[in-house]
Amino acid sequence: MRIYTIGFTKKTAQRFFSLLRGSGATTLVDVRLNNVSQLAGFAKRDDLAYFVRELCGMSYAHRPELAPTQPMLDDYKKHGSDWAAYEGRFLDLMRQRGVEDTVPRDLVDNAVLLCSEDKPHHCHRRLVAEYLAQRWGDVTVEHLT
Repeated sequence: MRIYTIGFTKKTAQRFFSLLRGSGATTLVDVRLNNVSQLAGFAKRDDLAYFVRELCGMSYAHRPELAPTQPMLDDYKKHGSDWAAYEGRFLDLMRQRGVEDTVPRDLVDNAVLLCSEDKPHHCHRRLVAEYLAQRWGDVTVEHLT
């Protein structure tokens, strides 16, 4: 199984969709809590579903159970919680939700997990991919940057 990840900030639409198309993935799995923000530009839910279908031949799925809670995001982004605390809380949330048992493997196999952060090192999409890889085994994770 292969899981890709990508963030859309600091990427032009051309770069973003070229990376998706070049991956050969079949599905874009949106793991953002809020996927309709005006700040998202070309990555708003309905536009993105259209673009990935038309430009990349991919399907689109929104899986908010793979996103942090709003209070978790606020603590990290607005109130200065450090990354280690955020990571620990988020991984606890994934365990509580039991996502390894509820998220269909065939949805994530050869899929790209999407979030907003430019790089994966401080983004929950990396944590989701690594969490699933640890639980499912035989998973390769590749970050599209």
